[in-house]
Amino acid sequence: MAKSRIEVDICLQSPGKRAGDALMRWSDNANPLGVYPVPIACIVGKPGPTALLVAGIHGDEFEGPVALSQLIEEVTPDQITGRLIILPSFNNPAVIASQRISPLDGRNMNRAFPGDPDGGPTDMLADFLVSVLLPEADFVIDLHSGGKASVFGTSTLATRSDNKQLMKANLDLATTFGAPFIWVLGGFNDTRSFNAAALNAGVPMIAAELGGGGGTDPIKVADAVLGVKRSLVYAGILSQNLPEPARSIFVETRSIADNIYAPVAGLFDRKFQAGDHVKKGQLAGYIRSLDRLDSVPIALYFSTTGHVLAHGNRGYVVRGDMLAMLVCETEI
Repeated sequence: MAKSRIEVDICLQSPGKRAGDALMRWSDNANPLGVYPVPIACIVGKPGPTALLVAGIHGDEFEGPVALSQLIEEVTPDQITGRLIILPSFNNPAVIASQRISPLDGRNMNRAFPGDPDGGPTDMLADFLVSVLLPEADFVIDLHSGGKASVFGTSTLATRSDNKQLMKANLDLATTFGAPFIWVLGGFNDTRSFNAAALNAGVPMIAAELGGGGGTDPIKVADAVLGVKRSLVYAGILSQNLPEPARSIFVETRSIADNIYAPVAGLFDRKFQAGDHVKKGQLAGYIRSLDRLDSVPIALYFSTTGHVLAHGNRGYVVRGDMLAMLVCETEI
């Protein structure tokens, strides 16, 4: 495999706290001879394991970047047995543009793994994460939210594995984080995601979904900071007394047919919230036409009993938009 073209301008090994950039060389009309910097921080204490903490893979999801920025400010090397490698704005061009996909090449990074060092910007960054940083990590936490288009109930994502030791490590991380839901990823997990790349590398990893809407919810940010710290304490990296997490509910996608998608365009009059427990036949809401104000609104109902993991965040929807994502409780 070709060597990564991305270079880090700080030392990631020696004790202390440092901040700098991973420098991506990419020539385009806006920046023909410069680099696109990706912020990176490293906190190293006494010898111990390495945690790779990532946010901003999607550029309109801001709870994670704020949470990891707070963590960089709060944690000191004397609290650490091991090392934190922190990238709060990994898809930095997309974060700066406040958009889900990269403005440099129009790609969705979480559908680009394992990447390509000789590809475009998104492929180069995905490859850098997989080939350079992932081998350094004993475990990974990747923070997401619903972005502008959707809102999630707070959840951690743990990937199923035939490797019992890896599966246990994923579930232990997810349980320790302390989110209300643990979304167990199975056959519906996209094989081009960062979770899939970590699974293929045999590295324990969880992702987290933390609200959404395109801004920063202070409660969700606080949940993220606390969850990451709990995971670091559990791994023996961070020394800090923290409140114990509440019991999580294990859920799994049973079928995408359980979700609700807009059958027509119109205003979505939603009758539920992310995180709600709903029953089969329960009213989900109405689609109200703006073309015919005298028409009867279209009623939508849940087709199964389960939990609303996420809902769309658009008031005016078009045919095919996701309105509700349903998951069902599962046994582990």
